[in-house]
Amino acid sequence: MGINLGDIVPKHDIVLKELSGKILAFDAYNMLYQFLASIRQEDGTPLMDLNGNLTGHLSGLFYRTARLMEMGIKVVYVFDGSPPPFKKSELERRVEMKRRAEIAFDMAKDLEIEELMKRYAEGSVRLTKEMVEEAKLLLMGMGACVVQAPSEGEAQAAYLAMKGKAYASVSQDYDSLLFGAPRLLRNISITHRRKVPGQNKWVVVGPEQILLEEVLSSLEIGREQLIALALLIGTDFNDGVKGIGPKKGLKVVKELEKWEKIKEFVSSKYNYVFPDYIDEVFSFFLNPPVDDVELNFSMIDEEKVVKLLVDKHDFSDERVRKTCEKVMKAQKEAREQQSIIDWF
Repeated sequence: MGINLGDIVPKHDIVLKELSGKILAFDAYNMLYQFLASIRQEDGTPLMDLNGNLTGHLSGLFYRTARLMEMGIKVVYVFDGSPPPFKKSELERRVEMKRRAEIAFDMAKDLEIEELMKRYAEGSVRLTKEMVEEAKLLLMGMGACVVQAPSEGEAQAAYLAMKGKAYASVSQDYDSLLFGAPRLLRNISITHRRKVPGQNKWVVVGPEQILLEEVLSSLEIGREQLIALALLIGTDFNDGVKGIGPKKGLKVVKELEKWEKIKEFVSSKYNYVFPDYIDEVFSFFLNPPVDDVELNFSMIDEEKVVKLLVDKHDFSDERVRKTCEKVMKAQKEAREQQSIIDWF
C-alpha cells in the first residue's frame, strides 16, 4: 500500500537509457505483487503453467529484468525478511481482503461477468514462499544480485542507496523516502502502461525520479517531519487520521515540528487515539534494521533459466533462449568496457 505523497512531492521524468551502468535496488515484493496483479488473461484469470502453477510473477520478472540488463543497468532485488511486530494487524487485514476478493472473483466467474472478474482478480493476489524462492532462483540464474533483508526490503534498498552502493531505490511506494533513500525511482516499466487499481483501464506513465533532498527542501521540512506526516496520513503500519490528508498534514508538521507536540495536537483536535506502538513505527522509519551487504553480480546461466522457466513452467524455449542471448551479449559488452576503463 505505502504512503500517498504523490500530490505534494516534486518529480522528474527520466529516460531508462540514462540509467545505463548504474546499480538499482528494487523492492522485490513490490515488483512481484505488481506483476501478479497486472500480468493476467483478458478475464482476469492469472497466467498459469500446464499444472496450474501461477507464472505471471516469473514472466514479468524475467522479461522486465532482461530488458533492464540489455540497457546496461545492474539490478539488485531486495527481499523482505521478518516483518516488525506492529505490522501484524496490517498483514491480517490484507489476508482478509484477499479472502474476500477471492470469493468475489469466484462469484463473478460463475456469473461470467468479466468486468467484475478483472476487478477482483487484482485484489486476490497471493505470494507464496515457493513463488518467492523460485523468483530468487530465476534472478540468480540471470546474474542479478539477490539480497535478503533482515526486515523490510524497502528499508534495505533505501540503505543501499544511502551508502552509495546503489544509485537509487526502486519502488512504486514512497516509503523509500521515509527510510532515507536519497533517490527513488518509480514506474520502471518497459511498456510505460499501468493499470488503474480497481478499474478496467490503463494509463500511460513514464519513469520518474524523486530526490529526497529536493522533497524536503520544497516542503520545507526535515526527514523526521516527513515521517510524522506519513504517520498522520497512514502507512503500512498504521491507519491515518480521518480528516488529515497530505496538504493538511504538512501544515500541521511544519507548524509544530516535534513529533510529541504533533501527537498531542492531533489527539486533541481530531479526538484521535494513536496506536500504542506508534513511537516504535516512528523509530523504525528513522532507524530500520538493515545489513551492510556486498553486492555481487554474475553472468547469466542460460541452462538454469531454461530449466526453471521452460522445463518446469512451460515457457517458450525459443523466446527464453533468445532473451538470454541478448542479456549475455549486453553483459559481455559491459565487462569489456569495464576492463578498458580499469586498464586506464
